[in-house]
Amino acid sequence: MKLFFLPFFFAGALLTCGNRSVANSGPNEIFTAPVEEMAAAIEAESPAEEAQEVISWDKTIHDFGDVSVADGPLACSFTLTNNGKEPIAIFEVVSSCGCTDVQWTREPILSGKSGRIAATYKNEDGPMPFDKTLTVYISGVKRPVVLRLRGVVHEKKKSLNQLYGAQKLGALGLKSRQLKTGNLKQGLSASESVTVANLGKTPLQVSWSKVSGNLSLKVEPNPIPAGSTATLTCTVSSNPDLYGRNIYRATPVLNGQTAEKPLEITAWTQENFSDLSQAERDKAALPFFENSTFNFGIKNKGEKVEVLFLCTNKGQAPFHIYKADTESPALTLAEMPRPIAAQQKGSVRFTLDTSSLDKGENVVMVSLTTNSPLRPLVNLFVAGEIR
Repeated sequence: MKLFFLPFFFAGALLTCGNRSVANSGPNEIFTAPVEEMAAAIEAESPAEEAQEVISWDKTIHDFGDVSVADGPLACSFTLTNNGKEPIAIFEVVSSCGCTDVQWTREPILSGKSGRIAATYKNEDGPMPFDKTLTVYISGVKRPVVLRLRGVVHEKKKSLNQLYGAQKLGALGLKSRQLKTGNLKQGLSASESVTVANLGKTPLQVSWSKVSGNLSLKVEPNPIPAGSTATLTCTVSSNPDLYGRNIYRATPVLNGQTAEKPLEITAWTQENFSDLSQAERDKAALPFFENSTFNFGIKNKGEKVEVLFLCTNKGQAPFHIYKADTESPALTLAEMPRPIAAQQKGSVRFTLDTSSLDKGENVVMVSLTTNSPLRPLVNLFVAGEIR
């Protein structure tokens, strides 16, 4: 069976409003594109919006990078600062497994002061990637904050060329030119940090050209010493006209020489519902689809299929679809659906061109970014057999 999947999100329903996506016309534009894979696991959320008003963090992800079994336990810490007017306290920090020990500031954290969470990954599981979470419960913050510890453990230490040579741009070594910041809420920003390497014999000064709007990049240290690593942080700020999956690009300039290929940073933008009261949430749009899968049966390769999903908005506000992202270019949105009024029915239509699909069973997934607080991202499926 041929499967096409979109990355992490809530399964459910959908439909919507005028076209909110932006076309691309130049090197500084943001590119929209279909999704190529389903994430292996749901990505840990960045701190809740209400938490960001009360506290700030020096980081929410610690990447140990490439380490070896012989390195033994791996320690790191996270610092939080109380930005509010009242004291706060860390009630509890829950590790995702017994392989991570954690300690934290027990006394109240006064306004303007900082607290600390110290974590140690035991590194006893042998050579493998790891991605552990710490769920932090804080007074005055409605939702817990999720911190992450990640890295890759190797049996033996490897050279920089072995670790970062696969996707190098000149002397700049990378594990991949494709990065992901994860979910991005409107009005906020999302970041991803990765380790890069200077594979050359002289210091490497990194700057950037042809940078997409709303994207910023930082390399520390810069210049990167010869034969050493650095941290590359990519930050995407939201754009009120962009929803769904978007690709941002930047081309490295290394010691004054522009690289041949750009980096690509993917961010998935959703609506920000943090300012809604409970009453507003109760009155918001609420879509229900008659079926989450459209089965087109058996078709000859090359046939075109008209795909229809029927939806009822059981909420008290109009239901909008901001963006429809399909995994395969074979499935295209026929037209942006109109808003569905409260307690009314509507539909969303796609066209499937089977000429680019493999023979046999196929499942194509589409994800809709919506204005529903309960269903901000909806997954629908188109399935059938091509002969």
